[in-house]
Amino acid sequence: MLFSEVPLADAWVIDIEPVGDQRGFFSRVWCKREFEKLGLKTDLAQANVAFNEKKGTLRGMHFQCAPYQEVKVVRCTRGAIYDVIVDIRKNSATYGKWYGVELTQENSRMLYVPEGFAHGYQTLVDKSEIFYMVSEYYTPGSEGGLRWDDPRFGIEWPEEAHRLISDKDKNWLDFSG
Repeated sequence: MLFSEVPLADAWVIDIEPVGDQRGFFSRVWCKREFEKLGLKTDLAQANVAFNEKKGTLRGMHFQCAPYQEVKVVRCTRGAIYDVIVDIRKNSATYGKWYGVELTQENSRMLYVPEGFAHGYQTLVDKSEIFYMVSEYYTPGSEGGLRWDDPRFGIEWPEEAHRLISDKDKNWLDFSG
């Protein structure tokens, strides 16, 4: 795996290193030792899949509050998404900043989302599937979110046409952190 730092503290883009032959390829997408070498959290509690029927589906921006904050390792296994993270850690040098990256079936790229970040994505094509591993169990009472279009962050999302957002995600309050 090839780890690349992104402009937000403690977040990483991870590219796989496929070994291929006439059958296709094989690649590692998780190695506790490689993550630990970079000081990244390696405890995994759950693996989740989200399937999105329509292009333009937007999910986010989600996080879990302390003491249930979670690390996420996100990969698009089918289709394509624009994945976005926002650093909401008050003591961070990149507090309030956002970063976006395309994760696609073709590029097999992953995003390491540290604790204390809000996370969301918008699908770029129909029938997109996202696989992500998390370091904490989902705890409904600790769920939080910020609005995908909160002016405080100024996230630049892909095209607006036919955007599909849940009522819950539309109604998060402006971030007050």
